[in-house]
Amino acid sequence: MSARVDHRTLYRLPWNLADNAITWLEPTTKCNLYCEGCYRENDPAGHKPLDVVKEELETVKRLRTSDGISIAGGEPLIYPHIVELVQYISAQGWKPILNTNGQALTPELVTKLLDAGLVAFTFHVDSHQNRPGWPDKTEEDLSELRLRLARTVAEYSKGRIACSFNATIYPDTLDQVPMLTDWAQRHIDIVHTMVFILFRSVRPKSRFDGFVCGEKVDVEELVYQLDTKEQPRDIVTQEAVDRIRRSYPEFQPSGYLNGTEDPTAFKWLIGVRMGNSRRMFGSWDAKMMERVQTLHHRWFGTYIAYARPVLMRRARALLPVALVDRSVARSFWNLARSPRDWLAPLRLQALTIIQPCDVLPDGRQSMCDGCPDILPYKGRLVWSCRVDELEKFGSFVTFGVKDVEPVEAADDPPLETPLETPVEAASGSNGKGTAAAGRAPTG
Repeated sequence: MSARVDHRTLYRLPWNLADNAITWLEPTTKCNLYCEGCYRENDPAGHKPLDVVKEELETVKRLRTSDGISIAGGEPLIYPHIVELVQYISAQGWKPILNTNGQALTPELVTKLLDAGLVAFTFHVDSHQNRPGWPDKTEEDLSELRLRLARTVAEYSKGRIACSFNATIYPDTLDQVPMLTDWAQRHIDIVHTMVFILFRSVRPKSRFDGFVCGEKVDVEELVYQLDTKEQPRDIVTQEAVDRIRRSYPEFQPSGYLNGTEDPTAFKWLIGVRMGNSRRMFGSWDAKMMERVQTLHHRWFGTYIAYARPVLMRRARALLPVALVDRSVARSFWNLARSPRDWLAPLRLQALTIIQPCDVLPDGRQSMCDGCPDILPYKGRLVWSCRVDELEKFGSFVTFGVKDVEPVEAADDPPLETPLETPVEAASGSNGKGTAAAGRAPTG
């Protein structure tokens, strides 16, 4: 077990409902995959008219300052107006980001999206996606697909579009996190971020009932739940950190978002490391993350989550920062002690862990406080991972602890049953990864 992460030593990212690094957008709910962890119901008629999507962006413009727009779904690459939409978002001054499963990606489409102003791809790839042509593949097997997608983006965008990968992490794939961390490092030249989304299912544990406006509802009508009769175990952020450190012992996160009901929970945990494909030299500390967020907001008026590739591959430009930041100074000192790496490129790479909504023992749901995956819905901003509740029931589901009849014992007093910490409404992204049940995004 590695050292526990203490939120008091990290920078609480200043992202909030009104001023955030990212905003979610779903121009379609149609998808070309059926993933176990996805929070969104696949609707074959789910393409929205482009004018409707533009109206949703007006809601964003009215209610939220945002650096980037994450275009999700459904599967955005099969949306018929995707190039025009990316061009429109870019023209409004936002960074367009595509959250996709990558099934429909082609070199020609990458070129068109580059010309339209796309800043980043986030590909959702994991072993619970039931991909055609990739049956029964492990996370390690799927690294071949990840590399194919990354190389396509790098080649046909001429290195100008950032490339990130999401993977929903299930109990059976938790031990694959070190392998994925290593894989990301080996390809640090074309992979800029690796995101681990911890699976959550909407199916409550036996202690809870679901309610909408005081009326009991059947939460199994919701789509974001694992296709198994067994109740999956909730994975927490610390477990993912422990696995990352098996591969990269020096990993130190620098920024986080807490839970709405649990300030100690790490709902988003972000670390930025400096190195090359052979070796990592260090990670940013909380002060460095604070400097970057503060300066970006001061210069551009927004907080940042996606940096352009040109910045990620120029980590040597941070050398002057070593005079004021210990973590950057330590990284350059480690580099100085490794002569064989003096002439190698020095790059930045982000590692992010997302722990979606949790149901606490008393039934309260702890969401991501300052969630970047808020989306416009009927004139307001709502959690993207829980829109299915609004579609099915007209309101968000709340959980209540069931009344349990006391069991009388003839001689001995009844034993107390320890409180369970149930799983809950997932957070998902369409690859989106960035998604619900674990927020498995697209596809």
